[in-house]
Amino acid sequence: MSEARIVYQGDRLWLFAGPLPEVQAEVSLTLPEGILVERVAEEHPLPEGVEALGLREAFDRLDPEAWARAGRAYQWLEWEAGHRFCGGCGRELAPGEGHSLECPACGLTVFPSNATAVIVLIQRGEGSARAWALARSPHFKPGVYSAVAGFTEPGESLEQAVHREVAEELGLRVQNLRYFGSQPWPFPNGLMVGFTADYLDGELKPNPDEIEDARWFTRADLPLLPSALSIARWMLDAALAESDQG
Repeated sequence: MSEARIVYQGDRLWLFAGPLPEVQAEVSLTLPEGILVERVAEEHPLPEGVEALGLREAFDRLDPEAWARAGRAYQWLEWEAGHRFCGGCGRELAPGEGHSLECPACGLTVFPSNATAVIVLIQRGEGSARAWALARSPHFKPGVYSAVAGFTEPGESLEQAVHREVAEELGLRVQNLRYFGSQPWPFPNGLMVGFTADYLDGELKPNPDEIEDARWFTRADLPLLPSALSIARWMLDAALAESDQG
């Protein structure tokens, strides 16, 4: 990976100490900021000195800006790979104005987009009794708990999505929603929008269709937390720092 060129092999990022070697790319595109992004075939031999790592593995090997660029590149590759043909008539799409793709037959135009999700960290209590509602998906690493998250639905605001997801997945109601921040989430093409919220009422009852377990945790009994690369961890670290001050 370099400042001006990023190479993927499937979903693995090429890392190399010097300039990346030239390749025969299956897909090639240029990001709006001018970075060339290429994807080579799975069977492409790995050049000497090059490592191919998943984005999660590469997090500890890159500075935050470089990792964010790599994630952005991956999202563009995934979007283009999923939009080769027109959803209206089936014809192959061609480059349109700006960064769009356009159907030469029926004129349908598509633009790059993200799947938007919300993530919310719920708290109750004060001082040493302050607790956070954390849950674990069956897909998490063993022992890891995180803030509850879910995708927005058509016609739904971010705030409505928070209230619905909390009710559906945990059986709780919350109040005092506060925007925390957002994070592009390249696994494969999401945008995570983070909120904190205060517990209002309800009994914690995890939805078994989506949640393996959910509990209230205090600082004294915190479980394993998500990776430092995620907005979930940023929210938890900020909440713990705030509780120290309080």
